[in-house]
Amino acid sequence: MKFISTIALQTSRNLQKTWPTQFMTLMTVSLSVLIFSFFFLIYTNMINTGEKLGDDLRLTIYLEEEPVLEMQAQLVRKIINFSPVEEIRFTSRNDAFKRLAIQLGDNVDVLDDLDASFLPPSIEIYPKKSLNTLAQIQRFSEYLSTLPGAIKVQYGQEWIERFNYFTKLLRIIVVLSGILLIMTATFMVAYTIRLAVVARQAELEILRLLGATNNYIRTPFLIEGFLQGLFGSSLGLLALFFLYRWIQLRFTGPGILQLVDFTFFSPPIISIIVTASITLCIGGSFSSMRKFMRI
Repeated sequence: MKFISTIALQTSRNLQKTWPTQFMTLMTVSLSVLIFSFFFLIYTNMINTGEKLGDDLRLTIYLEEEPVLEMQAQLVRKIINFSPVEEIRFTSRNDAFKRLAIQLGDNVDVLDDLDASFLPPSIEIYPKKSLNTLAQIQRFSEYLSTLPGAIKVQYGQEWIERFNYFTKLLRIIVVLSGILLIMTATFMVAYTIRLAVVARQAELEILRLLGATNNYIRTPFLIEGFLQGLFGSSLGLLALFFLYRWIQLRFTGPGILQLVDFTFFSPPIISIIVTASITLCIGGSFSSMRKFMRI
């Protein structure tokens, strides 16, 4: 108990002597965690949204002629051999005409002078969720366009490309902000601890001459790094939560947030972010002490 109380007293003295620098370091770590967590939150929600939109994704092959049963079986084999799919539907001209009539609703009279011959037969393919990247979908589409009788393949290429480019941009921003967090947490805490070590250099030398162990000297500074990581990440995540709640309240009603299930981090992810911040800050503290105390 005496060891713990002495360490706590030493840590308190360190924080009191260097509180302006400690406060600036705390704010810097908090801001870095906020920036990283903000973009990471958007990225994770976009990935979840992409998975949900992928449930409704389908590729439509327009054909020159309606395939007979034998040709249908052959087409199914060719499609499945390239990639497993959830479902394959053949749509005849008459079925397409009936669907169009239902979609027109009250304006169905525009079809009075027309028959089903102007509509091409088609095959609707619902890919599995594993087929969820743009490159895979493009390769699948290119393969489908080579099937016998295929005229054109459609799969919402424009919005898929835009969504993919946006998620790639977010991924780059998340990586860059993660690097910023690592640099900030490590170097700012190392700089703060360095100042504390320099300010107490004479006192620490006396403690070593009196027989103080390395752990006794090292522990208060490691606790400082631990506190910087804990409170810095907690403040950053708390600020992000308030921002998240403000966005939810500000944009309630019809809009993108009603189409996208925008959620906050789960407890495991929060724990990982806090633990990573603590680890980085303790690492910065330890590296600074090794260099300047030669322990």
